Amino acid sequence: MLRVMTWNVRTGGRDPDGTDRWDRILAVVTAQRPDVLALQELRGLDRGGRLTELAGRVGMVPHLARSCFGQPVAVLVRAPLPVLRSGRVRRPFHHATARVELATGEGPLTVLSTHLNPFSPGRRRLEADWLASAVRSSGGRLALLVGDLNTLEPGVDHTARLAGLSTLYRRRHLRRDGRTVDTRAVARLVDAGLVDLWPHLGGGEPAGLTVPTRHGGAEFAGMRLDYLLASPALAALARAVRVVRGGDADTASDHYPVVADLALTPG
Repeated sequence: MLRVMTWNVRTGGRDPDGTDRWDRILAVVTAQRPDVLALQELRGLDRGGRLTELAGRVGMVPHLARSCFGQPVAVLVRAPLPVLRSGRVRRPFHHATARVELATGEGPLTVLSTHLNPFSPGRRRLEADWLASAVRSSGGRLALLVGDLNTLEPGVDHTARLAGLSTLYRRRHLRRDGRTVDTRAVARLVDAGLVDLWPHLGGGEPAGLTVPTRHGGAEFAGMRLDYLLASPALAALARAVRVVRGGDADTASDHYPVVADLALTPG
């Protein structure tokens, strides 16, 4: 069984007052022991070998994608899972998208770790189109797109949820008319053939909310913003998905991590 985890660790694991949350972050990763770990918001960790050092503490190797505008993202891989190739999706994302191809017993698995634009629904929709194209161009039957999509899921009434937000943060989730909830980024990816693993597997807890945590998040109101979207062939191999709550996960970031178990072995 191969375990994948995605997590927005918030501003490189450090707060503006200098508080370092990495001991808590590493404790959660150690407890979950993912084979593939997708991280977002890695501010400052693309310099001085710090990400490599932190990855080494959990026995993984990082594959970083730097950002021109926002914050880096990465995919960390645990041996003996072979990495066939790695890089980034070369589009002007607000943050970035890391792409890693892994060898499994069922064939190559392409994993993309992404973090979509937090401010503009229109930009998120465009970024989602770029991601759909990247999945298609991978050419394989096994693909997994994970990360903080900053987008509410389609098919759910979000009216009450958004009513509790300030005007500034509510606007991030509304279309230009100022009334219609914008779910187009996730909808585009699902329409492109990807399977949202949370409803696919019936995650078990209400709505699979990933924000906010006890650490904070004034811009959130009980939302599911972090996703694992799989190609149909990979979705058929998915066995479980859950949001990691409790203990250090409550205060390590403003997002909770999401974990999925896939019926795959190293190739």
